[in-house]
Amino acid sequence: MRLVLLGTGGGPRPSSARHPSSQVVQVGARTIVVDCGNGVAQQMVRAGIDPRDITDVLLTHHHIDHSADLAVLPMISWVNGRTDPVVVAGPPPIVTSFGSLLDAHEEDLRRRVAATGRPDFRQMVRTRELAHGDTLESGDDVVITAAQVNHPPFDCALAYRIDSDEGSVVVSGDTTPCASLVELARGADVLVHEVVHPAAIEQYERGTNAATIGHHLRNNHTMVGDVAAVAQAAGVGTLVLSHLVPHTGVTDAEWLTAVGDGFDGRVLVGADLMELCISTPGSGDRRTVGVSARA
Repeated sequence: MRLVLLGTGGGPRPSSARHPSSQVVQVGARTIVVDCGNGVAQQMVRAGIDPRDITDVLLTHHHIDHSADLAVLPMISWVNGRTDPVVVAGPPPIVTSFGSLLDAHEEDLRRRVAATGRPDFRQMVRTRELAHGDTLESGDDVVITAAQVNHPPFDCALAYRIDSDEGSVVVSGDTTPCASLVELARGADVLVHEVVHPAAIEQYERGTNAATIGHHLRNNHTMVGDVAAVAQAAGVGTLVLSHLVPHTGVTDAEWLTAVGDGFDGRVLVGADLMELCISTPGSGDRRTVGVSARA
């Protein structure tokens, strides 16, 4: 099982240091993308993954830093030559939202089919709304499970767990610490969890047009000092910090110090194009997680 962090930045502010939130899990015949911040297809190519291989696109919630390329990514997969179906799934109202995005691209879709003879893109996509406890299963024994997490002001924001014989990965999406995420992540090999550093609060409040941004960051996300307790309660093997707020100004060492000593497992500060490979254990019952980072 291969996990690649395509983008590790939190929030929609552009940054040269980190791309917006996205990660991809490759397992069996599946290439599963969780969240589609802008530029995700370019990041896939940089990671050596052909967008035509995408089988599933999962959305955690409808903030633009997670959804900007929700339609663009499967369209690029289609342009790259994919003809097999692609599943696009997430919380309500993803079916109507995705349909509206395709309507916005209708001129491109219609004329591209006429000019190139490609099959109808709309017939290729299978959209599905998910709620707490819903699963997506396949014939290759890969199971995706959704859990509702706490990310106001959304009525439904989701985290995802991807399980197979090769390993298990959980992506928190945006959330406060919550029991439903702990239960979803219980015993997982890797938990990718969003974090906010206290240094971001003043930085983001300064010069913004968002009067309540500080309250939003403190109360609707997970402060970095609280994430260790989540990972420890879930009993995960490796905790990966991602969706980092702020993108810059905090070193890896400072992130790790802020996490504290409350987690017995391994803690990694995520970086764009970092790869984690989960391998079958040689002894004991804990799989090995190898890490590499591309330049």
